[in-house]
Amino acid sequence: MWYSLWVLISVVFIYLVKKIVQSEPNKIQFHFKFFIFYFAGSVLSAFIWPYFLLNPKNVKNAKLGAGLLKHISKVYGLKWELRRDDILSEDRGAIIVSNHQSSLDILGLFNIWHIADKLTAIAKKEIFYVWPFGLAAYLGGVVFIDRKNTKGAYKQLEVTAEAMNKKIKIWLFPEGTRNKDYTKLLPFKKGAFAMAIASQKPVIPVVFSPYYFINRKKYTFNKGHVIIQCLEPISTKGMTMNDVSTLTERVHEIMEKTYKDLSNEVFSALPHGYTHTLVG
Repeated sequence: MWYSLWVLISVVFIYLVKKIVQSEPNKIQFHFKFFIFYFAGSVLSAFIWPYFLLNPKNVKNAKLGAGLLKHISKVYGLKWELRRDDILSEDRGAIIVSNHQSSLDILGLFNIWHIADKLTAIAKKEIFYVWPFGLAAYLGGVVFIDRKNTKGAYKQLEVTAEAMNKKIKIWLFPEGTRNKDYTKLLPFKKGAFAMAIASQKPVIPVVFSPYYFINRKKYTFNKGHVIIQCLEPISTKGMTMNDVSTLTERVHEIMEKTYKDLSNEVFSALPHGYTHTLVG
């Protein structure tokens, strides 16, 4: 019985390895590449969260973890090009909003975390339960909200707004979910902009260019170049809650225009015959 089991395990293992290393893209290879990021994050979290207990919920913890995990980009052959880093590095409290295309957005964020310095993020509460990563994120100062509980979420956002008075920047994805359409942005939810107005802190739009190198239908995950464009901060001084919708629409319009410009730039720079996707 045990012999048969080991034979079966060996056969399955050899099959998986062949699929992972073969040159032709396939489903197993595609998902394994994403698994590398998740696995590395979990392993690091398992080792590092006890250290975070020395100073729990301090944003410096998250900066340390991000500095270690950002090197996974080298495994993928990904280049993150940050533009206007002077905007991100300024020592001030602010709301940072960016488009959301994939879990790789987090890896991109890890690569620029040290520039933003005092930074935290807003995440859905389900991520907290993905231990040990969720635990490490919590101890690193990440704020988890229940998107189904509107009153509770806004209360948590109000508490988080106090952090900006300590010159901490807060990163949010206002689309609320991953956008698989590489031609435009999804409508923005208003929470981030309500928080910015409530605290009278600026909104800093950040736009990631499309992940043209990932094609879920063809199971390709190639090397790639992602431009991260920081835009001029938008002041909320003097705004009231009556201006939330207007501010939301204004930021969305600016970011969508930038996203389309970056798309044209990235696609036009691809080698002749390179097949890219417009659907993530």
